[in-house]
Amino acid sequence: MTDHFEVLERDGAARIGELRLADPVTTPALADPFLVDAGSLWTADREVPEGDEAALTVLPHRSFPAGTREEVRESFRVDHPAIDAPTAAVVDAAAPRDVGADAYVLADASGFVGHGEAFRDAILSAKSALPADTALLLSGVATPMNVALLAYAGVDLVDASLARTKGTQGRYLTADAEHFLEDLEELPCACPACATPREEFTRADCAEHNVNALEAELRRVRERIRTGRLRDYLEGQARHEQWLTAAFREFDDQWGYLEERTPLMRDAEVTAASAETLDRVEIRRFADRVTSRYRNRFTDQPLVLVPCSATKPYSDSQSHRQFHDAVKWRGHTVSMTSPIGVVPQELETTYPAQHYDSVVTGDWSEDEVGFVAEVLRRYLSRNDYSRVIAHVPEHGYREVCERVEADPDIDVPFEYTCVDHPTTDESLGELNAALSGEPAYSKREREHNTVKAIADYLIGDGAGDDLFGGSGGGASDAGDAIRTTGRYPKLQVWGNDPDAGREGEPGEQLATMVPQYGTLSFTLTGARRWVESDAPTKRVEIDGFVPHGSVLAPGVVDADEGIRVGDEVVVEGPRAFAVGRAEMSGPEMVESTRGVASMVRHVDEK
Repeated sequence: MTDHFEVLERDGAARIGELRLADPVTTPALADPFLVDAGSLWTADREVPEGDEAALTVLPHRSFPAGTREEVRESFRVDHPAIDAPTAAVVDAAAPRDVGADAYVLADASGFVGHGEAFRDAILSAKSALPADTALLLSGVATPMNVALLAYAGVDLVDASLARTKGTQGRYLTADAEHFLEDLEELPCACPACATPREEFTRADCAEHNVNALEAELRRVRERIRTGRLRDYLEGQARHEQWLTAAFREFDDQWGYLEERTPLMRDAEVTAASAETLDRVEIRRFADRVTSRYRNRFTDQPLVLVPCSATKPYSDSQSHRQFHDAVKWRGHTVSMTSPIGVVPQELETTYPAQHYDSVVTGDWSEDEVGFVAEVLRRYLSRNDYSRVIAHVPEHGYREVCERVEADPDIDVPFEYTCVDHPTTDESLGELNAALSGEPAYSKREREHNTVKAIADYLIGDGAGDDLFGGSGGGASDAGDAIRTTGRYPKLQVWGNDPDAGREGEPGEQLATMVPQYGTLSFTLTGARRWVESDAPTKRVEIDGFVPHGSVLAPGVVDADEGIRVGDEVVVEGPRAFAVGRAEMSGPEMVESTRGVASMVRHVDEK
């Protein structure tokens, strides 16, 4: 059980934590000021330390170099004593094990930091074996240039020993480079150590500067995690050294590790400024859900592909208003964009579709064309349309459409209506003419299909129909089990039973659309309907108490493995039925002994 470390905020695998010493420490942090080593058992027998509430005590240990055989490690395995104070246990990446400590030191860090694949494997091994609510410490490896990547991978504590040593060797460190001190004509830093005139600046001053630079970079990293922007920073920062770039890409290939730890939604904007943006969890998750969960319900209308807009959501932009005036509800509008892929109109507010910004040059890279083309291909393979009207400009958009059109597995005709630019009178006239004779869908159909599409996206394939009824297409929604009120995008979803609601209302309220993130917020009635439906339920099982405001991790008995931070969840126990939003992933809820597992919005006592 972890008594002295709690995770407070998450940004993928990176997290803000609190090491609860006499003077609490916010992580990621330098451990030097409070780390006390009880000593190695290789050199002598050690007394069991009493521990200190003001320090993190490293228990007596035997460390092994990278590559040590399993039978050797087993022969010299250490039994870690339990003491009533903050403790850290030394383990190696090949065979880490939970011994009940608050933090774990990977003894062989110097053997894998500097090699992308080995670093990835070591971190994944440690994270899979050690409790989610314990701190991970790497000693002797941190520099201002690599500490952002260490934190991104899930490291919570480092020391300044390497930075200090490099300083005594005359190596001046910054967040983007390592300089030989003799090569610097002036010092590029304004820390106290660098206030010394250049000609008087010694190697001792250089060591002090390196530690200052490492501390400054950790402050930057913590703030980036708090704002959900560490990835944006790292996409540029990791390019300064080859192994950092390699390790960054290795972690991008670990979809399961990063996806489980990445929130479903957040306030931070996704900045699309590099090719690596296409590998972000938020981007890949959206593309995957659109092509595996979302189902088009506008089956009487053709697909109308249009370019994205700088204004988000797209429907608020001037260009999309012009498209709407030409389409007049006679086609199903889907926006094409890099780096998102394709965005059906029902999901235009769903994170990250209205929370990204990209660099606009007019030229698409081959990576962008390939990615968007693959998403469009998968989208068309899943959804049936009589035809595709591609109202898109040249350069990128048209190339994507032509590539998909040429795919032998795509059996739907394409028509191109853009002349020079999508918003010229001639182009809009061509779009209007192409839709001549097509039936228009109603406002009610659009609203119902929107909340169903969001349910599909958030919960699973078919969830919209399972929760809200309907046959899933056509101009009539007679089979729907809902009514909608309010003005898009602030829709309220009600059961289609006026006798069940208060006077003047269409029925009992089931959910509300949250325009900020394009998600659904369920009422207790809606949550019960969810549980009783065939849609997969994101359930948190709790002990026999009635939660008020939140559910703490110690009270969680079990949780669905598919729960992600930000998910809508049903909370149920012997004494309560509640609905709220997850603050941890499902696996972390079960593993953790501290922290808020879920916020609770509505609760009924049984």
